[in-house]
Amino acid sequence: MLLLIALSAIIVPFLMLVILKMPAAKGMTVSAIVVIVLAFFTWGMEGQVILASILQGAHKTLTILWILFGALILLNTLRNTGAITRINQGFQFISADMRVQAVIVAFLFGSLIEGAAGFGTPAMVTGPLMIALGFTPIAAATIALIADSTAVPFGAVGTPVAVGLSNIPGASIPFYDEIAYQITFLDLFAGTFLPFILIGILTSFFGKNKRFKDALPMLPWTLVIGILYTSSAFLYATFFGHEFVSILASLTILLFATVTARKGWLLPKTEWKEAMQAGFKEDRTKSDMGLITAWSPYLVVVGLLLLTRIVPWLNHFALTAIDFSWRGILGIEEIRSNWEFLYSPGTILTVSAFFAFLIQRKSIKTFTGAMKESLGTMKMTSFALLATLAMVQVFSNSGLNASELMSMPQYIAQTFAVNLGFMWIFVAPFLGQLGAFITGSAAVSTLTFSPIQYNVANQIGLDQNIVLASQILGAAAGNMICVHNVVAASAVVELAGKEGEIIRKTLIPAVIYGLLIGIAGFIKVNFL
Repeated sequence: MLLLIALSAIIVPFLMLVILKMPAAKGMTVSAIVVIVLAFFTWGMEGQVILASILQGAHKTLTILWILFGALILLNTLRNTGAITRINQGFQFISADMRVQAVIVAFLFGSLIEGAAGFGTPAMVTGPLMIALGFTPIAAATIALIADSTAVPFGAVGTPVAVGLSNIPGASIPFYDEIAYQITFLDLFAGTFLPFILIGILTSFFGKNKRFKDALPMLPWTLVIGILYTSSAFLYATFFGHEFVSILASLTILLFATVTARKGWLLPKTEWKEAMQAGFKEDRTKSDMGLITAWSPYLVVVGLLLLTRIVPWLNHFALTAIDFSWRGILGIEEIRSNWEFLYSPGTILTVSAFFAFLIQRKSIKTFTGAMKESLGTMKMTSFALLATLAMVQVFSNSGLNASELMSMPQYIAQTFAVNLGFMWIFVAPFLGQLGAFITGSAAVSTLTFSPIQYNVANQIGLDQNIVLASQILGAAAGNMICVHNVVAASAVVELAGKEGEIIRKTLIPAVIYGLLIGIAGFIKVNFL
């Protein structure tokens, strides 16, 4: 019975959003109420702890809305300045095939943004870019979410590894680098297939004829892209450690993909455009804006993200100068929410949007108009995110109770460990996905479940490092289905209310990815 109650934070949202097809604002409100009631009456959480958790969720909602606002205002500013039209023409010059564009924009450019920023930012940036290229909104959101997975273990300059594993005995830089090695080794098998999986979902669900066979001509090129990405990530992790894997690998393969796509190497001669919005017309008017000028705000984004993460004095300034963090909410020390304002990707995106109209020599109205448009888009999303994060924080803080029960996440993990120990190498990535589905963060999922993964591995004689690597890879794949990422990605393409439909589609590649990680781990443990 307790297991069913602990699983309520997973079962109820799945029932509301996926089965009953409720909009997230309504479905997550119902889910939050159910979880809060169960936490109070059956898990023994006191009212003050529950209220503090809800306030923590509200504060975290503001941090995510700020990132969403930054992504929207940058996109709308670039639309108003005409930069998006020029960027699109650049992509058309590389390839007009939407399958190729999905790989280059969502997977490779998204991985670059993930490596620098994390926090769900890539899908909020690449989704709108694909909309501007003509993708239907639901295709853009779905593909952006699926693509933001392989790079996630090393997102925000290695945060899921360094923060997620910080509570493991012996945690240190050499330990993190060893886990990074194991992650990229396992991903040689799992992540290699992601570009093709991406195309398979695109053609199967969003093509006019909904045919998987439309993906098959892309198999040679996508496999080369996948192999080169995962093998370069493996080399970068081996020689440079855990921090810059996603940034370096995505930059390397982005150049290769651009050149090969332009030359049509290993690509079909027939262009595929079946995921195009009805009535979409490509703007073929010759732009007077240079391609570098058009892209410059995104270059500013990547540059500022890297500088604030890498340069010690700037990192310290960004983390401390303007701190809106809320610590010890309602006097409960364990309940807190961080918001280092200048360090937030939302601030960097907004600053880049402001510089966009200056660099591109346009009126300030392009920026102020974008601000109004962005605020209008975010209204419904605020309610959905608030309900989601209130539920998440009550679930996560459930260990603070009067009944001496462990937290709901720990109860779930330990129950699985006792009953599924002999096949744990296949379970480990899915536990990571479960954590990310609920918390919306690969780092938080790993921070929550890595001690359990570590102890289970010790108990049943598995290699702890491989199990921990499987946890992080699974948590990364959980990005595809986590509720608040889906809510944010839906909002940025103006698709609020379709969250359940998106999850039904992203669930398939998430499960496939988890299985591939499990198989790779099994082979590594038993044969290598």
